[in-house]
Amino acid sequence: MAKLNAGEGRRRGSRDNYPRPLKLSDGRSAILRPMTAADKQAVLNFARSLPQDDLLFLRTDITEAAMVDEWLRNIERGATMTVLADIGEHLAGYASLHTEQAQWTRRVGEIRVQVGRPYRGVGLGRQLAAEIFRLGQARGIKKMAAMMTPDQTGARAAFERLGFQVEALLQDWVVDRDGRSRDLLLMSHDVETLREHLDA
Repeated sequence: MAKLNAGEGRRRGSRDNYPRPLKLSDGRSAILRPMTAADKQAVLNFARSLPQDDLLFLRTDITEAAMVDEWLRNIERGATMTVLADIGEHLAGYASLHTEQAQWTRRVGEIRVQVGRPYRGVGLGRQLAAEIFRLGQARGIKKMAAMMTPDQTGARAAFERLGFQVEALLQDWVVDRDGRSRDLLLMSHDVETLREHLDA
């Protein structure tokens, strides 16, 4: 049997639990599964359907095919973990954990969660956030961060439920496509400190 390298082992192990059903508060069911290269067009269609404010705080413009290709390459090399949620034939949302490959930041990750407009308010975003947080813990991530607008109260509540706390409110940090300055809320979770506290 061929020996797996560490990255391949992580990817294969994470796939063992998928696809997996997820119950939403309105009675609908979603299916969770890892993102693959076959999802490129579905992800592009999903991204292009999002409101502009949802795209504003992403590090890359995922409405562009080249950026989705880069996303897929990062998944393949183990720098990113992404779980998709399907409802019927439609991609309803995703959660990603992005890490840097530099030695000194390898155990720090940024969580990004997006849910399509027709699937909001039914607990999907909260459950996606919890799922990617669990995968990050299993991978050994020690500190996780999430960024959002101050008015995204649902997203903030979902992360607070996971133990995230507000790290900073960065005023006039970004500029939207209409040229208006916008604030950015940074939340973080020190996973290692929490574990030490629970073990004490």
